[in-house]
Amino acid sequence: MQSSYAGQIKQRIENSPSGTIFINSDFADIAETETVRRNLNRITQTGILRRILNGIYEKPKYSKFLQEYVAADPDKVAKAIARSYHWTIAPCGDVALNLLGLSTQVTAVWSYISDGPYRKYEWNNTCIEFKHRTNKEISGLSYTTILLVQALKTLGKERVSGEVIAILSDRLTSEEKLTALKEAAESTDWVYNIIKKVCEDSKK
Repeated sequence: MQSSYAGQIKQRIENSPSGTIFINSDFADIAETETVRRNLNRITQTGILRRILNGIYEKPKYSKFLQEYVAADPDKVAKAIARSYHWTIAPCGDVALNLLGLSTQVTAVWSYISDGPYRKYEWNNTCIEFKHRTNKEISGLSYTTILLVQALKTLGKERVSGEVIAILSDRLTSEEKLTALKEAAESTDWVYNIIKKVCEDSKK
């Protein structure tokens, strides 16, 4: 049975897109945690999988242009960590601005707010930081709504221009806008007023 487990785990990895991040529980339907962990560690030796952090693995993505494997996407790694601990997270600070197309500034630390404890993870030259926030501020809200609120708070009221509103409006789908209108109602007044402008076309 052990080899059967290994075969099923390996097949799932091979059928997934390059750059996919895996955690142990992604294979919970195949085998128990210890068996999964043991097989994943063996598969990393074949080169089709690499270990990023304890319990976090990636199917490496090869760049033909660079002729080398590219670094793991920190945002995907952060989401995988959150998934493994059942945290609700969302980018904050410059990371939120980057992901919404409001900044091109390279950040040294990928910061996220979380309803879990404060944690920091480092590998190679990458650092991910989770900052604890109260349940009211984050739990029960969609990823996009939290991301939107954090980006606006990072900018500050005075820096939110018509161009910023237009960029955000283009980034969000109609469904995401409707969700944000409902979920962000308890936000600071100025934040919610801007969100209403961003989502204007979805209120009709």
